Amino acid sequence: MGTTVIILILIVIIVLALGSIKKRLKYGSSCCGTHDAPPAKIRVRDKNPKHYPHTYTLSVDGMHCANCARRVKNALNAKEGVWAVVSLEKKSVLVRSKNPLDEAELSRAVASAGYTVIEFSDLEE
Repeated sequence: MGTTVIILILIVIIVLALGSIKKRLKYGSSCCGTHDAPPAKIRVRDKNPKHYPHTYTLSVDGMHCANCARRVKNALNAKEGVWAVVSLEKKSVLVRSKNPLDEAELSRAVASAGYTVIEFSDLEE
């Protein structure tokens, strides 16, 4: 009887572990604070760098996974005339803009996604 109970407990633990592994494979790790599906990608239609005369780099704190990078990229690409390219390895974002932007405006967009700009560089200067 005792052995049967132990075996049933082990089976329940294995089932729960497999469910957790399946969820991590599908949605990524929990570093973003959720286990939801990744947000839909906001696509930029105009990808000609010549149309974006203003260029900035942002160092962003808190990006740990592809979902984090997508959230930051979506927050910036949602702005009219902005094209953002995120480097997860460098924890930075290259922002191209058709109109001049200031640090506060870009920081607010990144903050709306839940992250913090720790360094801002205007590549035009």
